[in-house]
Amino acid sequence: MSILTGKALVAQGGGPTAVINQSVVGVVLEARKYPQIQRIYGAIGGVHGILEENLVDLTQETEGNLELVAATPSSGLCSTRDKPDAEYCKKLFKVMQAHDIRFFFYCGGNDSSDTVRIVNEEAKKAGYEMRCVHVPKTIDNDLMVNDHCPGFGSAARFVASAIAGANLDNRALPGVYIAVIMGRHAGFLTASSALAKVYPDDGPHLIYLPERAFDPDKFIADVNACYAKYGRCVIAVSEGIQDKNGTAIITKLSKTVEKDAHGNVQLSGTGALGDLLANLIKEKTPIKRVRADTYGYLQRSFLGCVSSTDQKEAREVGQKAVQFAVLHGKDGSVTIHRVGDYAVDYRLSALTDIAALTKHMPDEFINKEGNGVTKAFIDYCRPLIGGDLPPVARFRAPAVEKILGK
Repeated sequence: MSILTGKALVAQGGGPTAVINQSVVGVVLEARKYPQIQRIYGAIGGVHGILEENLVDLTQETEGNLELVAATPSSGLCSTRDKPDAEYCKKLFKVMQAHDIRFFFYCGGNDSSDTVRIVNEEAKKAGYEMRCVHVPKTIDNDLMVNDHCPGFGSAARFVASAIAGANLDNRALPGVYIAVIMGRHAGFLTASSALAKVYPDDGPHLIYLPERAFDPDKFIADVNACYAKYGRCVIAVSEGIQDKNGTAIITKLSKTVEKDAHGNVQLSGTGALGDLLANLIKEKTPIKRVRADTYGYLQRSFLGCVSSTDQKEAREVGQKAVQFAVLHGKDGSVTIHRVGDYAVDYRLSALTDIAALTKHMPDEFINKEGNGVTKAFIDYCRPLIGGDLPPVARFRAPAVEKILGK
């Protein structure tokens, strides 16, 4: 079999993460090991950058600077929200063909894997030998086949840390606190808020996920019960919570609904869901101190709150992508598989098993009431955040006996 020789191209798609640059640097440094890869290009702005031929020659980057970029959150090559169809991918392939791209590595989520699939099919139709490999990333943790996804562990660490701080604030000045967390279809990131609990009365006391139908009446009953028990209530809610018919709650509670460029209902980006739920509590309960935060972009690339496990695995999926393409001559999606407690194995899965599909929280991760998570989820998630969270403590001094009896 002849050795495939040519240039490599790496790009980043979709929402940034704290560790996606680790994957790109993993691709670049691994690709440098193989003489059949003549140059390593990076596309500025994802697939849109490929269309515009906005390419940089990463072959000429110093290793020292590559390592600095690897440790920097967000997408160093910049990204795009373009969702390529077949015609778009034909144009992508033409650009790659013109530049003699023989190895294509695309770091991204569900839509990015579908782009890789279509480009791969176009190359085969044209009889153009090319290896196309999807490198996984998403803070939503919703890629099929994968045990978990690079980007999720760091975002989960941020959410757990933020909720821990909000819980301390809420304990000092009791009331109801609502955090709206990313997750249109999958609740993994919202569920990670449970990692913050240290004491039995710590929040989050209630957790609502897209995988369970959201009932406003039950929500109010849950809040009342929690407030009666603790004198306060900390709530974590996924942006994508929906009713039993699959209708997003924000569309039911809001008079006006914003949509993005792709026709998707705007969820956490507007802050509307948090305000709507806070107003619902104020209207339906006697509780008046109610606050809501929408974490929004903060979850994705928060500087200084990065999981060491996430960094390591993000680097390794980039390295493995190159190995599968060059050493084994295969196309596909790199997938992460858990081995024992705790290690991972990397495999190459079919693009059709990943592309445009969504993984949801397993039933065993969600409590029977549908407003919290189980120990099984905590055990699953804890290794991914890269060590313990900062310690949280309380005063243990004994109470002084009252003199006036009040």
